[in-house]
Amino acid sequence: MPIDQAHAAFETIAKALELFGAATIIGGILLACLLYLRDGSRSGDWREAYTRFRSNLGRGILLGLELLVGADIIATITSPLTYESVALLAGIVLIRTFLSFSLETEIEGCWPWQRAALERREKQVRDER
Repeated sequence: MPIDQAHAAFETIAKALELFGAATIIGGILLACLLYLRDGSRSGDWREAYTRFRSNLGRGILLGLELLVGADIIATITSPLTYESVALLAGIVLIRTFLSFSLETEIEGCWPWQRAALERREKQVRDER
């Protein structure tokens, strides 16, 4: 397979991954909305439904962002490398990584390095019951 065909194939894969990432975000938003309405109307506890809604919404966006970062990396690798393209990729990855980190912290309710301690405390509480 000549190098030009390989580049064209990877560019197509990157574009497909971008579309899949965007579709994942849109699908995550729609699913989170449907689950919110279902949970809220079933239980009548709209506050708890809203908490789950935010978590589900964040998970959908987070998954879509991860796919978009992968697509950006593939697209940059297949294009001619210049300082400008590498700097642009670094900026995109940095921004999306920050967004992912922020969303994950919001979903989990703690910093990533505190997650293990929180899980141990929750396990101790469950075991004491």
